[in-house]
Amino acid sequence: MASFTGTVRHNDLEGGFYELVTDDGDIYRLQGKVDVQGRARVEGEIESGGFGIHMSGPAIKVRKIEAA
Repeated sequence: MASFTGTVRHNDLEGGFYELVTDDGDIYRLQGKVDVQGRARVEGEIESGGFGIHMSGPAIKVRKIEAA
């Protein structure tokens, strides 16, 4: 399991989804329960296998999320 810190934001593309913009500028789609917006620390696993319909970047299966 990996840990990422950055900003969680809602993206309105294709019906809407949450994404994490890391402090390094990487963007990940967040899959799972997201109950925090703004600065956050996310723990989870990066899904392999390419892009989903949102085409925002690789996805993180969220295991834990907390305000940072």
